[in-house]
Amino acid sequence: MLQFLTTIRWRWPALALLACLSLAALAGCVSLDTQQRKWIFQASVLTTQDNGARIDGLDDVWITLPDSQGAPGAPSPGKPRLHGLWLAGPTPNAPVMLYLHGARRNVESSVFRIRHMRGLGFAVLAVDYRGFGRSTDELPSEVSVNEDARAGWAWIAAKYPGRDRYIFGHSLGGAIAVRLAAEVEDAKGLIVEGTFTSIPAVFETMKWGWLPITPLITQRFDSGDRIAKVRVPVLVVHGAADSLIPSALGRALYEKAAAPKRFVLVEGGTHYSTNGRGQQQYRDALRALYGLGA
Repeated sequence: MLQFLTTIRWRWPALALLACLSLAALAGCVSLDTQQRKWIFQASVLTTQDNGARIDGLDDVWITLPDSQGAPGAPSPGKPRLHGLWLAGPTPNAPVMLYLHGARRNVESSVFRIRHMRGLGFAVLAVDYRGFGRSTDELPSEVSVNEDARAGWAWIAAKYPGRDRYIFGHSLGGAIAVRLAAEVEDAKGLIVEGTFTSIPAVFETMKWGWLPITPLITQRFDSGDRIAKVRVPVLVVHGAADSLIPSALGRALYEKAAAPKRFVLVEGGTHYSTNGRGQQQYRDALRALYGLGA
């Protein structure tokens, strides 16, 4: 997920990091913000030409966004677009899930998890934010990924107006999912996996988390503050062996959510294996919380 945070955890001397951030702050807030967006999202686009759907059973989806206003990081004004993958559900009227991936990933590298979700009974739309995969090449921000998530949500509403819709987010995508669920009124449920209360909270769990760096973090993703505004049932899933985002952060997010809610801890689940390992626990929780698969 957060390559920036992984780098901090394992490679960067903390004082060097603090010095870099301090120098960036002195150079100007714009430079600091831009560098953090690069570090946190680790976005990359695919340069191969669009040749239609290349993954068996999944269809390409293209979503056109409003004209860009030439925000920092955008290549030029125009009509940006998002690429997504659509996987039809196991039944004609299956509930539809908006799948929001984490940092450094894209929809194509998330296919294994998308298929797992279909196995749980969902049709799935997974979208790449701007700057990821085949979507418009633009440096992402907390604001832009939220806009992109809303565009995916609107696409589902337009294409499948009669179906129940759920929001799912993995890792950084969980923070995006929480914000979307707090802002829309037509979701049936929110499901997050391997996520956290905020980016500063993640940093504070690390060896050098006592350093006064958190005030300089511009992309904060304050899910802990937002989840209390979510008015649909919330399922929080975390791997007990997640070494990147400690399960205590998932538990803390769960505690801040309003009922009805459920917390699932998958024993042996890592940041990347929890979804597969926890399929039966997912199934049981979906039945108990949403009445799905009953």
